[in-house]
Amino acid sequence: MSTLTKGPTVSKQHRRRLTQFLHIPKAWRGPLAITGSVVIVLWILVAIFAPLIEPTNPLTQSSDTLRPPSSAHWFGTDELGRDILSRVVAGARVSIPWPIALVAVSMTVGTILGMIAGYFGKAVDEIIMRLTDLVLAFPSVILAMIIVAATGPGIRHAVIAILLVSWPQYTRIARSLVLGTRNREFVIAGRLMGFSWHRSLRKDILPNVISPILVLATLDFGNQILALAGLSFLGLGAIPPEAEWGSMTSDGVQYISSWWMATFPALAIFTVVVAFNLIGDAVRDALDPRMQETISESGAL
Repeated sequence: MSTLTKGPTVSKQHRRRLTQFLHIPKAWRGPLAITGSVVIVLWILVAIFAPLIEPTNPLTQSSDTLRPPSSAHWFGTDELGRDILSRVVAGARVSIPWPIALVAVSMTVGTILGMIAGYFGKAVDEIIMRLTDLVLAFPSVILAMIIVAATGPGIRHAVIAILLVSWPQYTRIARSLVLGTRNREFVIAGRLMGFSWHRSLRKDILPNVISPILVLATLDFGNQILALAGLSFLGLGAIPPEAEWGSMTSDGVQYISSWWMATFPALAIFTVVVAFNLIGDAVRDALDPRMQETISESGAL
């Protein structure tokens, strides 16, 4: 009898340990979060293995111009006879890694400046925030266009321009969070123990302010993809014949009757932006304790 009761008990303990080891917040188990994650993983794999996936060379021209989707060309061909599927796949190597790098760099630079401004205050705060206000005084897209127009078109110039107008939003948020944290007891105790300013920022303040910044960064991926595609659409980003989704959409708009030229690169932009927004919502729900309580209560009901 004891053997019969021991088995289920041990089994329950193993299941409990396995559940704790593989614990996934409920915010990540929703269908929208799973869908967004799957879509992003698939696109990242496409970007990594693009040379192996492309049916043909994306730069190869042929006499089969403006061919609609068929078994020979699943996404059709453009005005130069290039296979659009191959170009969409190749464009993933530009339209996905660059925005990720943009978010990472702008988040890092903006967060550091905002934390320094909020921690030191006075003249340091005044200088950093007036510079931030100066950048925010102009519409970001217009300012990026001016910078690219001054430096010349090109994907790298477009990335630099977007970076120069993206960091202030992180600076303002980081500063406001630090202002609400720098006078708390554990931060003051660290300073009394002799912590340097950078150690205090890194050890005491950063762990308590990083969650909202990560949420903003995750939601910002879609904005950066749209910004880079928008500059390329206007002819200020990728230079032909480089494959990039924004420039491909711009080329397709010039051939309205050949709907496939603009449709498929635009759908690629749409799926990636929506997927990143779904992941951003999941990150927000996972990092916000109040939202977690709401999710738990709704799951219990």
